[in-house]
Amino acid sequence: MDLYEYQARDMFEKHGVPVLPGIVATTPAEARAAAEKLGGGVVVVKAQVKTGGRGKAGGVKLAKSPEEAERHAEAILGMDIKGHTVHRVMIAAGAAIAEEFYFSVLLDRAERRYLAMCSVEGGMEIEQLAVERPDALARVAVDPLVGIDAAKAQEIVAAANFPEELREQVADVIQKLWGVYKNEDATLVEVNPLVRTEDGAIVALDGKVTLDENAAFRHEDHAALEDKSAADPLEAKAKHMNLNYVKLDGSVGIIGNGAGLVMSTLDVVAYAGERFGGQKPANFLDIGGGASAEVMANGLDVILHDPQVKSVFVNVFGGITSCIAVADGIVGALKALGDEASKPLVVRLDGNAVEEGRAILAAANHPLVTIEETMDGAAAKAAELAAAAQ
Repeated sequence: MDLYEYQARDMFEKHGVPVLPGIVATTPAEARAAAEKLGGGVVVVKAQVKTGGRGKAGGVKLAKSPEEAERHAEAILGMDIKGHTVHRVMIAAGAAIAEEFYFSVLLDRAERRYLAMCSVEGGMEIEQLAVERPDALARVAVDPLVGIDAAKAQEIVAAANFPEELREQVADVIQKLWGVYKNEDATLVEVNPLVRTEDGAIVALDGKVTLDENAAFRHEDHAALEDKSAADPLEAKAKHMNLNYVKLDGSVGIIGNGAGLVMSTLDVVAYAGERFGGQKPANFLDIGGGASAEVMANGLDVILHDPQVKSVFVNVFGGITSCIAVADGIVGALKALGDEASKPLVVRLDGNAVEEGRAILAAANHPLVTIEETMDGAAAKAAELAAAAQ
């Protein structure tokens, strides 16, 4: 779960990370009142959306008075930033910035450890810095069993070439940010920029936090951080059904059993779709290794209600999952959905009880269902049907 900036700020403050005061506002009037509460001087009006590039889009504005903060909030609220509508702004106290730095710690899945990244050149997009000046971004491996202790923090600031007079102070903040990462079960904690103010303080000016939802059982308070109003309704529905579903932007719905098979299916559909006007996968949906007919039916229910989906590719290799259960789930789902099911399904079954599963589908003889024996053939047919429906 990605947090809004104001949520990250509050979490930082909870763990002793130095931050500036900030107040959330949902109306221009609230923004003005927040600016007055912060002293009536310089504040920054910041759009709260879960995407980057807010400044370039006009979503971050400096205000020198409460009246100006109100005007900026009026302009920013309702703004579209990379497909995200701004429903709230944070009114943050202004800061006299002397220098900007960068720090993050994240989960390095490939190396099965954590990775700290740090630079004395903050403020710009870190992806741009990594490409244009890779030597300016220090990458330091972090042992999960040790974490970022005082010695590791000093190693990080040294690798990033911080001047000697700042190293102790920055290292202390880095250790506190590690506390956020570890104690909140995060997969990403990023500060850009981490600043030195003109009076010498090190402050986390803008934070980004991603929490590991697999650890939610350890953090009852994390449930309150979820913005259900901003969630995609299909993803929310799938989550309620305990489905492993991620919405994408294509036209071919995908259902498979096992993450590896589903990922391969996405690739095969994208490749086949190039021959049919650039059709792409519309989602990732893994029904799991021991999926029941009910799970299959739930998956179809979610995908068939996606208006972007023009066809559905069901790709199942029966191992723990019997192809009989899969076929029963498809037939049952189509019967339950009735007229709501109006999109063609291409089904490829293989493995455990495949002949019996195919026989069930053949006997049902549903006009929307096409049975294909190979993965490539099914992907091509699903892409073809999606193109024909557009």
